[in-house]
Amino acid sequence: MDTKNLFFVTIYTMNYYSFEYPFLILLLLPILYCLYKCRELLKERYFVHLHLMSAKKSFFKIEWIVKVLVFVLLVIALCSPVMIDRSHPFNREGRDIVLALDASGSMNASGFAKVDDLFEDSKLQTTRMSRFDITKKIASEFIVKRAGDNVGVVVYGDFAFIATPVTYEKDVVVEMLSYLTQGMAGQNTAIGEAVAMGVRALKHSKAKTKVIILLSDGEHNSGSISPKESVALAKSKNIKIYTIAIGDDNEADSELLKSIAKDTQGKFFSATSAKELQSVYDAIDKLESSKIRSKEYVFKEYYYQIFLLLALALLAFLIVRGVGR
Repeated sequence: MDTKNLFFVTIYTMNYYSFEYPFLILLLLPILYCLYKCRELLKERYFVHLHLMSAKKSFFKIEWIVKVLVFVLLVIALCSPVMIDRSHPFNREGRDIVLALDASGSMNASGFAKVDDLFEDSKLQTTRMSRFDITKKIASEFIVKRAGDNVGVVVYGDFAFIATPVTYEKDVVVEMLSYLTQGMAGQNTAIGEAVAMGVRALKHSKAKTKVIILLSDGEHNSGSISPKESVALAKSKNIKIYTIAIGDDNEADSELLKSIAKDTQGKFFSATSAKELQSVYDAIDKLESSKIRSKEYVFKEYYYQIFLLLALALLAFLIVRGVGR
């Protein structure tokens, strides 16, 4: 945070109140000093029965307090109070990403080819989890990291469907992801329909960068759309596809996945363990880093008008009382 935003009150993790020109608050020191010490120059006049014209002292005390409030409010308005939102969607320049997850029968297998690892953060032994559950956990962590992006999920087996639309609400996507189960789209592997459904999920995307991350541990053997047709559709929409083959070398159709990635200017990865799959998502995260992380964008909502209006209202009160005396 720069030095001119020293005065703030945090209200949310990414939102806080601040002043654009906090140093102007120093204007209050000479103003308040003058109001307290400076005296009006009174010119003597002589009247008879002067006691009949004396004003109540209480009014002058209230008048002084109102004057102080007017100057305080005017100085606060000059300081330009703002609410800063560093995660406002109007200021994002992220990417639109669709995760296409294989939920076929083979994804119900326990663990991966290598039984080497634990999740370091949770000490959860991956050999006791199905591949689909491991994939969901690592995908959820990846989604949370994408601070400036819209993310959606496609699940496929015999057919493909959009599990969550492409949205900025990552918490919702992660929660929906937790409800997905292996086999809910059938037991086969429709890679062509997975890509086509990913393209459909990005249909209304206005992002400059659109990405599909396709994960599979099997061969294309289902669906009415061929991988060749769906890849041509993705290319026509300028969608880049990263492909991930998981499991043994002989399980996934690596050649097909390599071809899909190459044709769409993406990249192919393989993972034979949970740690390797985590590393793959980390690598994709770096390759498709969001612009919001390298350059700070903020949305500011100004509130100086409120303090200015309050000052004018009190000033009008002083004028009306002065005329009425």
